[in-house]
Amino acid sequence: MNRYKKLIANSVIFGIGNFGSKIILILLVPLYTFYLSSSEYGTLDIITITTSMLLPFISLSIYEAVLRFVMDKNISIQSVVTNAFAMTTIGIFIAILIYPILSYFNVLNGLLIYLYLILILQAIEVILSQYTRAIDKVKIYAISGILKTLTLGVSNILLLTVFKQGINGYLYSIIFSNMVSIVYFASNTDLLKNINVSKLNMKLMKNMLVYSIPLIPNAFMWFLMNASNRYFILHYKGVEINGLFAVASKIPALLTIFTSIFGKSWQLSAIEEYNAEDKSKFYTRIFYYYQSFLLLGTSFILVLLKPLLNLIFAEAYYLSWQYIPFLLLSVVFSSFSGFLGTNYIAAKETKGVFKTSLIGGLFSLVLNFILVPILGGIGAGLATMFSFIIIWIIRVYDTKRFIKITINMKNLVTCLLVIIVQITILFLELSVLLELSLLLALFILLLVVHRYLLYEFYTIGKKMLMRR
Repeated sequence: MNRYKKLIANSVIFGIGNFGSKIILILLVPLYTFYLSSSEYGTLDIITITTSMLLPFISLSIYEAVLRFVMDKNISIQSVVTNAFAMTTIGIFIAILIYPILSYFNVLNGLLIYLYLILILQAIEVILSQYTRAIDKVKIYAISGILKTLTLGVSNILLLTVFKQGINGYLYSIIFSNMVSIVYFASNTDLLKNINVSKLNMKLMKNMLVYSIPLIPNAFMWFLMNASNRYFILHYKGVEINGLFAVASKIPALLTIFTSIFGKSWQLSAIEEYNAEDKSKFYTRIFYYYQSFLLLGTSFILVLLKPLLNLIFAEAYYLSWQYIPFLLLSVVFSSFSGFLGTNYIAAKETKGVFKTSLIGGLFSLVLNFILVPILGGIGAGLATMFSFIIIWIIRVYDTKRFIKITINMKNLVTCLLVIIVQITILFLELSVLLELSLLLALFILLLVVHRYLLYEFYTIGKKMLMRR
């Protein structure tokens, strides 16, 4: 299959599995804002973020190695799977030993057990999901995403609205959804059959750890940039502002729907095409498409931002709009950085991922420390945005040793200037009609700038439909 077609085909399959799932999660936000106070939602957000932060530590990020090493045809799949589960089991056991100490100090006020259950289930599920992607069973991966989100949605509705379980109900839902995903993966892949104790191999284990361990601090640095701002807001501005910021982060999820779908497909294509002679041309072309879509998507969301918040959020959460423009740009540059970060993965040079993320993480801490006390949630959004910009700039130059990707700077600067003007208009608090008209006019301007690209997309889509 042509590499462009395969990338599109995988994106469509991942899209089917993820788009509906992400939309359901966004549609559930009004439910949360109605049945949970901003302080309760802020507490849940801290638990969710903390779980994401701890997952790479207890699993040694070995799930990242599963994807890359299973795709390596020179290594036994049984060996990769067996050693991955062995290392994850050790990590879970160590985490359990620490539980009594954390419980003694009443960490998370009685909610610690939920965090542990979610953490253990996710450590198992992520290995299953990465294995499924690696063996090219993308349809199974997609269906699992749908089942997981449906379970989460239905159980949330029942536990919050019918049984009035509040925070506990929300956490039960996450546990149920992860269990459903694990059972589905285990039932529809041969992963469990590939676990063979005789395949334990210290040399392979060492190679996998050399690959995955640099990704542990990388994941932590990514956490610092994406989520540490919650802790700064919690400390300087309180749990209610943290709740507003947590809700604000759900709108950029509209953009993240695309980036998460494309990112999964691109990772597979980048690894497969890494040894191709014309890889630079291929990577450059794909990045231009990616860049254009993200910037157009950001501009479009800004047009609908305030009407959308009025429609789906309770009135108490309306002020969260102020944080969203900067979080949108954070997603854009985070996605740019992630695209280039795939070059390190394909080259098995994960130390570069750690090095660049470390710099960004340190900048994030400093900027949050300076800006959050002054600007609150806006400062947190700015800190995250600038941190990802720094990582992206460093990776543009650092990854040239693997693949030379040419950035269309003229297009990038033009789009960013238009978006900055849109953000300025939002903060001017103009009349509703004037504000909407100006924002829409600027978005149309970007469409004109990208008219040739849009026509190319139209032509490709038309050809694919005709062939169908």
